[in-house]
Amino acid sequence: MIVDSGARAHALSLVYEKSSIVKQVIVIPGNDFIVYQRQKDIIVDKQCSFFQPQTILDLVNKYKPDLIDVAQDDALALGTVDLLQKHGFSVFGPTKAAARIEWDKVWSKEFMQRHVIPTSPFTVFGDKEDARKYVTSLYFINKQNKVVYVKASGLCAGKGALRAENWHEAMFAIEKMNVFGDAGKMLVIENGLQGEEFSSYVISDGHGYSMLPSSQDHKALFNFDQGPQTGGMGAISPVMIASSFSKEIEEIMAKTISDMEKEGVPFRGILYLGGMVVEGKVMVIEFNARWGDPECHVILPSLKIDYGELVQSSLHGKVNQLNRKYDTKVRICVVGAERRYPESPVRGKQIYGLEQVMQCEGVTLLGAGIAMQDNKFYTNGGRLFSIVGEGNTLLEARQKAYAAIACIHIEGNNLHYRTDIGWRDMEKYI
Repeated sequence: MIVDSGARAHALSLVYEKSSIVKQVIVIPGNDFIVYQRQKDIIVDKQCSFFQPQTILDLVNKYKPDLIDVAQDDALALGTVDLLQKHGFSVFGPTKAAARIEWDKVWSKEFMQRHVIPTSPFTVFGDKEDARKYVTSLYFINKQNKVVYVKASGLCAGKGALRAENWHEAMFAIEKMNVFGDAGKMLVIENGLQGEEFSSYVISDGHGYSMLPSSQDHKALFNFDQGPQTGGMGAISPVMIASSFSKEIEEIMAKTISDMEKEGVPFRGILYLGGMVVEGKVMVIEFNARWGDPECHVILPSLKIDYGELVQSSLHGKVNQLNRKYDTKVRICVVGAERRYPESPVRGKQIYGLEQVMQCEGVTLLGAGIAMQDNKFYTNGGRLFSIVGEGNTLLEARQKAYAAIACIHIEGNNLHYRTDIGWRDMEKYI
């Protein structure tokens, strides 16, 4: 059973479907498109909420799965893993205490500070007026001309980190923390770093770990990283910058796993490091306690190890015994969104061309905000789908992904996607 809903849930269901030890996959709450044209028995049951762990337990008691993969951040933050384990189920994912490295940015930054994990300087505020005084001092009294990030401490679906280049933008970002409710009551203001970002992953059993392939997310809404932050508009894997600094990245990951165990919160599951290379040094922007979406769409297909067995190795404390095997393909993911995403996406617009895309060679279509009715597809969210193209080179992968998305049309010309996914590596490649 997978506890997740978007394209990440679809991607995970595919690798579990391929596992020799898995006969049936249940996704809760899932989405309509996950069950479309599948090989094994795939069930989607929407009768639960990430924000109500008891409703998840109710479905677990209904289906009695042998393995439960809690892959969604809100569910992790609310202690779903703890609850299910308490009732005797086999659960993959970190406990609420371990997942705090994601759901509490204040704790996470202070953890990095305690253990000398390289990250940008930061200041924590529980009072918005104190935060306003700080940025006023920063830009007017000290007359600094710098980029800062104003971040909500809690979970905001990837939209809680706001960039500010001047006093006006910083003040606006502080005010916008109110939009995030309880998640924005505590906030972090940190110095903006200048460099190239990457996403790296390990699977851990709380003591040992195994590195997984790296990726590069494209978080901003528009080309060349312009516009508001989103949940992610695309990704590539592998990514050159992470490959060049793989030794340094692994050292940080190993230290983090070790230090969490020392603090009495061993991390079991998928740990994400969102990093940046700044003047030849790897810096940590943030940690997450699960797969990234859309990064996992380009990483999971590269694994040549049975994913069900990989997860079992974490549950049984045998991650160090894994023989890491990945293919050599390059993959690019392009996210298709409703034109008004992330502010106010419109639902109920018909989507055309999805069946045609599913026939494209070297292309995988993952559903997210898609509703199905009478064998027709309709918009049902902000990020609607992900298209993954694979090839022997980045050029080939990009050609396949963009040729496929060109086949899709949304009623009223309501499809938005970035046309530059992978642009950094493309410039290096060329």
